[in-house]
Amino acid sequence: MWSWSPLGQSPGLRFGAAHSYLSLEKLGEGSSASVYKGVSRINGRLVALKEIRMKTEEGVPFTAIREASLLKALKHANIVLLHDIIHTKSSLTLVFEYVQTDLAQYLNEHPGGLHSHNVRLFMFQLLRALGFIHSRRILHRDLKPHNLLISYLGELKMADFGLARSKSIPSQSLSSAVVTLWYRPPDVLLGSTEYCTSLDIWSVLTLRL
Repeated sequence: MWSWSPLGQSPGLRFGAAHSYLSLEKLGEGSSASVYKGVSRINGRLVALKEIRMKTEEGVPFTAIREASLLKALKHANIVLLHDIIHTKSSLTLVFEYVQTDLAQYLNEHPGGLHSHNVRLFMFQLLRALGFIHSRRILHRDLKPHNLLISYLGELKMADFGLARSKSIPSQSLSSAVVTLWYRPPDVLLGSTEYCTSLDIWSVLTLRL
């Protein structure tokens, strides 16, 4: 059993320390990371703990470094908030705000389809977030239902920026190995690396709401 006290009054607890968070349950697992529901012992808030699997020789995966650096600079109501980063010799954990579900699960829970009001609500929020990152010359490059979080209040949060890139980097250096297969535009499926914000727009249009 543990207890918490308000920020600044928790002796021995600080941001950036693994012991400041308690893992509650596993939410999911991907090719390079596992995500857990957790709680901050600093302020009692629920959080999502994304534990990155370290590569023995290479250390921290570059996708994790990219995601953390981008999200530290992207503050928007419809982009998942990065609260903290915990880096030790053997692990890297990104601490995010906790959002109850994702669009994939939400759609599974509504097999008859979404109410038109909810479709408009989700699309408005998604396009608002997309416009925000595109205005900063950032491509998400992996928009799909699993990477769009939905709160109990109907708030949509864009997440998983591991494949995101700044468009200021010359386009010939971009990869065609982006976006989950079913959400790739035809030219990228055929190997094109000459793409821009239209890549993300195509992914949005393939969502079956």
